[in-house]
Amino acid sequence: MQEFYKKALLALIVLLLVDALVAVVFVYRTYPTQTLLPVQNGNSRWHYGTYSDVATGGASSVRLHDMSRDRLRFDFKLKDAAAYPFAAADLTFRDDKGRPILQDWSRFRTITFVAKCAPATSVTFEMSTFDEKISKPGQFETYRPPRTYFSCNEQGMPVTLDLARLLVPEWWFPAMKLDLARQGYELDKVAKILFGTSMATPRNVDGYIEISELTLHGRDYRYLAALAVIVLGGWVAFGVWFFLAHSRALLASVDTKMKTNLPLVAYRQLTLEPYKDKEKASVLRYIASTYTDPKLDLEAVATGTGANRYKINEVLKSELGMTFTAYVNKLRLTEASRLLTQKSSAAVSEIAYLVGYSNVPYFNKLFKEEFGCTPKSFRMLAAQQPEQEQPADNAGAETPV
Repeated sequence: MQEFYKKALLALIVLLLVDALVAVVFVYRTYPTQTLLPVQNGNSRWHYGTYSDVATGGASSVRLHDMSRDRLRFDFKLKDAAAYPFAAADLTFRDDKGRPILQDWSRFRTITFVAKCAPATSVTFEMSTFDEKISKPGQFETYRPPRTYFSCNEQGMPVTLDLARLLVPEWWFPAMKLDLARQGYELDKVAKILFGTSMATPRNVDGYIEISELTLHGRDYRYLAALAVIVLGGWVAFGVWFFLAHSRALLASVDTKMKTNLPLVAYRQLTLEPYKDKEKASVLRYIASTYTDPKLDLEAVATGTGANRYKINEVLKSELGMTFTAYVNKLRLTEASRLLTQKSSAAVSEIAYLVGYSNVPYFNKLFKEEFGCTPKSFRMLAAQQPEQEQPADNAGAETPV
């Protein structure tokens, strides 16, 4: 059994290490991130663009400060020529050939960035999401434009926005002849994002807006579910293996134990040997014939054989390497193992009494220490052995000489 427990411990350690490694990988994937700025290597590229109220008769100006791939910065100056002056810059997704593409952000829940601006003001964040029912490819005015606002200043402020809690502006619905109640939008087809001024932005003042460290963050609980299935499956497999392997190892251990113990039964071997020392033979014969007596002790053997206690212990030590108590227990437990195998209808308590134990729990304890399993388990394991390997019914029937 020692070898089995070593293997089981090694398998358990391996299982724990594998579970830990899988957990790290899956938990990491449960919280996916995607860096938008600085621009990462990949097939998609940013295309910077600017907008202002000039298209609607306004006079506001907007200019990209540079073409850096690390940040988006644009300078602007709002003028009151239009009813709603505005200036903005957007980031459009394009492939290597410059064609607009849609991004799937459905696994992301928030977007974070650092915003700087002068003067300090409220800034608009807007997405353009493609809606197959109403949107026309390339015509961004037909895309749903969910948006929100955030504050910024010249020192720079970290911003976190919930992508699922943006609002589509009311003016867009009558322009698209849609019911105002249709506020929903999806994140699986995002065409571009936009940063721009708001109604709170000061007029007739030179200003700028700078966005950096733009990153998407998400939660994909499918990986946690997969992790739970994998871990549970691994432990179930380990449990099944442990149960089957333990049963086989225990069966082999019981079989070995029985084969080892049988030669030690005095009434089968030792009492038949031609001992020259008559006193020694007398001690062994007496124990072999009375070991089932619950009251058997050293005093009883000394009285029954005429040998003193020292001589009895010397005999058992020299012949068997055991103490008196250990030898008597060995005889009783070996006989109990035979009876458990051959007398399937007898109760465990009955067998305990037959071999000399009046205390059944104590018998169960000793039996488990000797064979590694309870008497009931031993009986079931013994029944699984090939019939020819089981002890014969008359294994202990020989009469001491």
